[in-house]
Order: sequence, then C-alpha cells, then structure tokens
Amino acid sequence: MNTPLSRRRLVAMGAAGAALPLALGRPAAAAEPEGFGAGAPGGIFDVRHFGARGDGVTIDSDAINRAIQAAARHGGTVYFPAGTYASYSIRLASNIGLYLAENATIRAAVPANGRGYDPAEPGPGNSYQDYGHSHWHNSLIWGENLQNITIHGPGTIDGAGLVSGGSKESQPLQGNKAIALKWCRNVAIRDITMLNGGHFCILPTAVDNFRIDGLVIDTNRDGIDIDCCRNVSIANTTVNSPNDDAIVLKSSYALGEARATENVTIDNCMVSGYDLGTLVDGTFRTGAYGRTGRIKFGTEANGGFKNIAISNVIFEYCRGLALETVDGGALEDVTISNLTMRNVQMPFFLRLGARMRGPAGVPVGTLRRVNISDVVAYNADPRYPSTIAGIPGHNIQDVRISNVRHHLAGGLTPGDAVPDPPELENAYPEPTMFGTLPAYGFFIRHADGITLDNVEVRYGAVDTRPAFVVKDVNDADFHHTRADKAPDVPTFVLDAVDTFAVTTSRPVPDTHLDHVDHREL
Repeated sequence: MNTPLSRRRLVAMGAAGAALPLALGRPAAAAEPEGFGAGAPGGIFDVRHFGARGDGVTIDSDAINRAIQAAARHGGTVYFPAGTYASYSIRLASNIGLYLAENATIRAAVPANGRGYDPAEPGPGNSYQDYGHSHWHNSLIWGENLQNITIHGPGTIDGAGLVSGGSKESQPLQGNKAIALKWCRNVAIRDITMLNGGHFCILPTAVDNFRIDGLVIDTNRDGIDIDCCRNVSIANTTVNSPNDDAIVLKSSYALGEARATENVTIDNCMVSGYDLGTLVDGTFRTGAYGRTGRIKFGTEANGGFKNIAISNVIFEYCRGLALETVDGGALEDVTISNLTMRNVQMPFFLRLGARMRGPAGVPVGTLRRVNISDVVAYNADPRYPSTIAGIPGHNIQDVRISNVRHHLAGGLTPGDAVPDPPELENAYPEPTMFGTLPAYGFFIRHADGITLDNVEVRYGAVDTRPAFVVKDVNDADFHHTRADKAPDVPTFVLDAVDTFAVTTSRPVPDTHLDHVDHREL
C-alpha cells in the first residue's frame, strides 16, 4: 500500500510544485520529463508537468494518464495541485497513488466534439444485474486487475458530466460512474469529497482488502456499492444520497459467477437524504418521508453476504436499515449496533424473497443469525413499521433485536392499512412493497427464532393498530418489551404461531403459548 503523503512533505515541495526537482521545470506534452522518477520509488508526479492545465476547460485526461503511467513505471504518487481538472476516463495502474491537494478538483467533463469516456467493455453476457453493474471502463476513474492503489487528499472528485441512468447510460462516449474497480486488491480511498457520482460514486466489484475512510459524498444516485468484495472497511464517512442508496452491500452475477460479499465492517458513518448538494454546502435541506439514503444489503444478492459488522451509524431523513436477499444468496452472521435514526422510513427491513434474478435452478437463499442492538429510532414514517418478512416455506431464522427505542409518528388506524399484505414472493424488495402495514411497531411473517429483548415501541399521535402483528412464526420470544396502547386495541395479533412467549412486558401479562391459530393479546 502506498504511504500517504505527509502535509509537511507536500508543503516542503510547494503546493504548485515549485520545489520539485528541476527536471520537472518544463511541462512534457507526451512523455514524463527526462530523468524524473527513474530509480526513485515513491516519487511525486505533478500532473501539470505532464501537460495538465487545471483550468476547468481544457480536457486534462490525456495528461493525467501520462502521469499515471510514469508513476506506475517507478512506483509513486500522481499529484494534483490546486485547480479544476476537466477529464474523461482516468485509467489507474498498480502501485500508485492519486493525491488531490487542497482546492484540487477532478471534474467529469460532458462528452463533446467526438470525445468522451472509454467505451463500456463487453459485459458478463447476462441480464442478471443493472447495466451499471455490468461495465466498469465507462467511468471517470477506473481500474481492473490492479493492486496497491491509494486515492486520497483533501480535494474533490466531481462527477458533473456523468449520467446517472436511463437510456443515456449505454450510449457511446458517456460515463456513468465516478470510481469503478474490478478484480483489484489492496485499495484505499481516503479523505476526499465526492459530488454527483453518476449511477455509482464508488463501485468496487471483486475488490479485496479495500478501505474507505474519511469521505464526504453528496450524490444523485448510489454512494458506495460494495459488490462481491472481501475484507472491506468503511469508516468515518458521510454519504448523502436522497434519490438512491448511500452504502450498499451487493453480490451480483456481474463476474459470471456467484461471489459472496464478506468480512465487511462499517463504522462511525452517517447516511442521509438531504436535498442534493445541501450536505456539502451546509444547508441540510430536507423533504418528506421517502428519501432513500440508507444502508442496504442487496438488491443484487446472488453470492450472498457473510460476516458483516455495522456500528455507530446515524440515519437522518432517509430510509432505515435494509437487509435483503432475493436472488438465492445466503445472508448470515451479521451484527449491527449503536444506530440512531430520525425521520426515517421503516427502521428495520429484513426480507427473504424469491425474485431469483440469476441462473436457473438456484434454490431460494437464507437469511439467518442477525443481531441488532442499541438503536434509537425517532419519528419514523407511521405507514411502515419495522418488518421481518420471509416467504411461505422459506423462513427468516434466528434474529435477535435488543435494547431498542422504536418510535413512529403514529396517527393511523386499521382502516388505513392493508389487513393481509400480499406475499409478493418474486417482487423487487422495498419497505413500501406491502403497502401501509397493519401494525405500528413490528410486522413479522414467515420466521423462526425471533427474539425481542428490551424493545420499546412508541407512537407520537395515538395509533389504533396493534403494536405487533406476528404471522406464521415459530419460536417468538418477547422479553421486557413495552408498547403504547390505545383503548380496546390489542398489543399482539397472532396468526399461525408456535412456541410464543411474552415475559416481563407491558401492557401484556406474562404469556406462554404452544400454538395458536389466531389470538389477540
């Protein structure tokens, strides 16, 4: 891994490269300056000395790519001094770093005059994932089959000229991702600000030993999509993505094979759905419920998700936490703790489905062994309480939710809800998929081994739906739960439930049931 440049070292060199070796005293239009970097691993390669103008008008990608090739020959860092570098595709190489200094911006240019981004390479030959997940070269910054790369510094990557989806995405010369990596290892992205990243701000596919730390992302579609990756750390990062997901774990079939996303940590982050651009400008404008901006597992889920730990995350004006596997993958061994959520849509959404977008003959996946603890959710959308939903014959298993304060805005009645929500086994998974739900706290269906321990469910305005609706569930244990209760409204509605217990809870007395077809408590 490249050693990050120290500020002292950069200051000593001069922000504009004034103190760089004299061999860099003249710009090179087509090649690296003679003698620079030879035999000097860890050298600094200033893009201006390879012909970059940094004036925001000149297309600088050719010069940037020359600097990258020079750095790759010697092992070093490509340095962007202050300026705006209008660019098309930047092609990474192994054993290099990109360093964006203060007030340095790489800006994605709009295709013009027959020039634009690298063409999308041939895809995997299937339609099992979105177009954006099937190609990498049509990006502002891309790399394939590389190792030992760092992108860092206090500067900015602005995807202003990228498209974010639709029919334009597959047209020649268009770019649709800010950073795309495939089959790489030992990669770090640190401290930069990213704006308007196209379909994906950062898309690593089969990138192992990958670290993201200290980013600020304010984007029009997905922020960070971790696809088929192993050994990943995302820390100290803020992602605002009102129109799509903020931090997403996926395991698509884009590689032509099913590969799990596993051994992932997400720590000390914030995700939000503020108006686009208002995170970076500090105005933090917000809208109604329904902004996306969440942490999600799926939707592409062929390879599954294993060994995931998420802690210390803030959700603000967005959807809540979504754990989804609908394409045959196993989602298992997940620990999530220390979350705060305000003004979200559905605090927890756990969905095992059978969309099965992938090769024929693959069995339905599994969702099991999930712990969620120490969560405060306040003023959530009253239409969509937390949901744990498998499908008939394929139950979610072994979910423990503990130490949670779960508050919805309330104010609805059973007449506002769908009394028996449809199964929608093959549907795209979203918290809104079942319509307004018949509980105000938790809707649980097709599950085994569900434990809620020290969970409070509250509402703002009086809500006359029950707190919990539990259907086709085996082994449900509610201990030290507390729920608001309107007069003459049951706290629990149970249908086809085996081995049910409520202990030390309010307002329901201790209750143990071996089996019930229907009962209200």
